[in-house]
Amino acid sequence: MKRSYLPVALLLAVLMLNIIVTQYMVHQYFYQNYVNTIAAGIMNLILFPLAFLIYKKGVNIND
Repeated sequence: MKRSYLPVALLLAVLMLNIIVTQYMVHQYFYQNYVNTIAAGIMNLILFPLAFLIYKKGVNIND
């Protein structure tokens, strides 16, 4: 059975976005820009279920 590397690449992209958004959130919190901090936190909360859905689709394809 041939493996699909597309879910792995998508998960890596989401992980990179998570790291970038978290770093941005910490930076904005340090400079007391709380609206941007909350927006970045919401983006992190949106990215987590997206990664979970990508993972579940990738696992189902390879079974």
